[in-house]
Amino acid sequence: MPQESSHRVVVVVDDGSNPFELGVATELFGLRRPELGIPWYSFALCAAVPAVTMHLGMFTLSGVAGLEAVDTADTVIVPNRPDPEVPAGPAVLDAIRRAERRGARLVSFCTGAFTLAEAGVLDGRRATTHWRWAAEFARRFPLVALEPDVLFVDDGSVLTAAGSAAALDLGLHLVQRDHGAEVATAVSRRLVFGGHRDGGQRQFVERPLPAVPDSSLGTVLDWARTRLDRPLSVADLAARAATSQATLHRRFQAELGTTPLTWLTTERITLACRLIERGEVRLDRVAAASGLGTAANLRAQLRRHTGLTPSEYRKRFGPAA
Repeated sequence: MPQESSHRVVVVVDDGSNPFELGVATELFGLRRPELGIPWYSFALCAAVPAVTMHLGMFTLSGVAGLEAVDTADTVIVPNRPDPEVPAGPAVLDAIRRAERRGARLVSFCTGAFTLAEAGVLDGRRATTHWRWAAEFARRFPLVALEPDVLFVDDGSVLTAAGSAAALDLGLHLVQRDHGAEVATAVSRRLVFGGHRDGGQRQFVERPLPAVPDSSLGTVLDWARTRLDRPLSVADLAARAATSQATLHRRFQAELGTTPLTWLTTERITLACRLIERGEVRLDRVAAASGLGTAANLRAQLRRHTGLTPSEYRKRFGPAA
């Protein structure tokens, strides 16, 4: 059975915290995943007090570590704040500042961004939070470059997610950063979570009730995923959906919060990453099989989306790794 990774994830829980975000962190980083055949994260919960009452008194969490656990964490997650208008405790803020000074990765879910901002670790950085609290956040923390309409923001060592469901998207993004696209896709399938969304997608996606029955985009997306090596265009997707390009754009925005072209590019890059992870070293083959066209375009797109060159990505996530 694979051993625990040396990468230690610690979740800070506070009185009134939402069980959903805590559950997301536990599901993604705390459960063993022997089917992956790789060392998974080591995981711990911690709090400033011995017993923490969760949101609306649903249950009391006890027996967790003290805040000293933060001092040995590689990734520190603040799931959410009970009430953004109530200041975080000094001990929690001090623990976050210590983690930031020694280079730990800091992550917030939903209103947890308020805690990170109060600790001062978001000053001068990009961040997001739940749309309901965006105006209040911008008023209180003008030094933070708030992006109020996205699912999550990856600003390097500090990452922030918007609402509760966006915690899943950010969590899978972290898995992909740490272990590659193949592993992130496997975990997504295990969660029965159909392809995690890119961070730049909008938080609030309108899904009005159609006047007449309307089929989901799912069949069109599945069709396109099997043809990524071909020169697919938005016109091709629209023809497959038996609709106009303008209507297709509206449906993508309504159902996925993105454009058809952006979705198609993201799918191509994910496929390219998986091919590299499986051992394909010929960039022209990877570019052709993923529909990215040329090795030069592959290099540019991979760096734009992962921050890594193909050789760096192979070294980190390829078979030898």
